[in-house]
Amino acid sequence: MAQNNNNQNNRSKMSLEEAGRKGGEVTAQNHDRGFYEEIGRKGGEATAQNHNSSFYEEIGKKGGEATAQNHDRSFYEEIGQKGGEARAEQNNNYNSNNNNSNRNS
Repeated sequence: MAQNNNNQNNRSKMSLEEAGRKGGEVTAQNHDRGFYEEIGRKGGEATAQNHNSSFYEEIGKKGGEATAQNHDRSFYEEIGQKGGEARAEQNNNYNSNNNNSNRNS
């Protein structure tokens, strides 16, 4: 009889993964984007207070190594192209705004 109760308890228990998923779903239903932005900002501030630049260098290096393992040359060409286009757009906007300011002076 004791074994029967243990089997019922094991079947009714939720895995840690399932509990986390369900909790995340409920949280997402009850909170908006601003909530997640705020907790992300607070987490970033706490991390910055608890770690120095070598911490960020290390995680950046690890991230770069993982990216290099998972992507080929074409990936870097594509992101380089996108970055160059974004920078050109920023420069165009900056130059356009400065030209308009000079005309109004």
